[in-house]
Amino acid sequence: MIYPEFLKDNATIGICAPSAGVGHKIESFEKSLNVLRQQGWRVWETEHVRVDSLRGGTAKERAAELISLFVQSHVDAVFAAAGGDFLSEMLPYIDWQILAENPKWLMGASDPTGILYPLTTMCDIATLYGSNGGSFDSVVKQSEDSHLTSAEGTSHLSSPDDSSHIASPDGCRLHEADVLPGQGEALVTPEYLRNMLRILKGDLPVQQTSTCYISNDIFQLEDGILTFPSPTTYRSSCETLHARGRCIGGCIDVLKDLIGTCFDYTSDFIHRYHEDGLIWYFDNFALSSAVLYRTLLQMRYAGWITPETTQAVLIGRTLFENEESDMTYDDAVCMAVPDIPVIWNMDIGHTAPHFSMINGAMLDVSWNGKTAQLRFELS
Repeated sequence: MIYPEFLKDNATIGICAPSAGVGHKIESFEKSLNVLRQQGWRVWETEHVRVDSLRGGTAKERAAELISLFVQSHVDAVFAAAGGDFLSEMLPYIDWQILAENPKWLMGASDPTGILYPLTTMCDIATLYGSNGGSFDSVVKQSEDSHLTSAEGTSHLSSPDDSSHIASPDGCRLHEADVLPGQGEALVTPEYLRNMLRILKGDLPVQQTSTCYISNDIFQLEDGILTFPSPTTYRSSCETLHARGRCIGGCIDVLKDLIGTCFDYTSDFIHRYHEDGLIWYFDNFALSSAVLYRTLLQMRYAGWITPETTQAVLIGRTLFENEESDMTYDDAVCMAVPDIPVIWNMDIGHTAPHFSMINGAMLDVSWNGKTAQLRFELS
């Protein structure tokens, strides 16, 4: 696995728009860029980043601008400006050989899964999932942030009693723990975003289960101030878990459209790293419970997820839930993945706070029935 160089002082971040442009949210985008500049980094934008469009240019333009950031020697890392819906249009126009010959950290979240995943599975270059270039504008009340994790980085989840172990109809054992969020005055960058900034510098923090999360639509925040009113509740098919494997995944809404295409190098990736085993993670933006179930089955049929190669499956909270066909999300996960350790409703994806994930890195996951802990290792 190739790990690009981390960002030093005065490094230059190249930002392009492989999905949507950010013209509709220039003010919040500028706030995010200011956070990056405060780290001592410079920002270089391609031409179509600030267009007010669901597409950051034509498919060919977006591919060309992405490639340009990899070939320019003064650009040290490449960030997607935002998510969207139409990144897949540009995939045929990407020269993957150029990206492979010029390894740089590529970071994005949501629709940019469409370039992160092939770059890692096809070219053996690690990529970063969890934030876009315009993701760093959010702030949180300082004491609220202190309730997400302690100063030592450990969570404050209360110990679950017998009532917090809930048996689902099909026999999967579910785990739950509740805490209440705090209140405060001073505004700071939330810890989950600071973790991504630390990773970009080469510091790999141990990431812990949050105590509480934002359950409403993060896209509708007008002032960028996050509050975390909902107690974090993980579910798991196992009472405890310690798994280690090669981390791979992304937004499952996007991944499902790559299955079986010419951009699907999953089988090659699994073959290369079968001795390590895989830990899959999935960010579910809006798949209904039934579609999530069918997608997980399709991944199994395609050989992506198998008991022989998969050490664990980690699934994030669904932002826009839709339970249909009398199937709950618990049912969907338990029925589709009955024979592999799985934890879901995790701090992964579109709800905040969320973990920063390193595709291609070794991941050590510990779950004690109350909280989870993620450790990445670049090996």
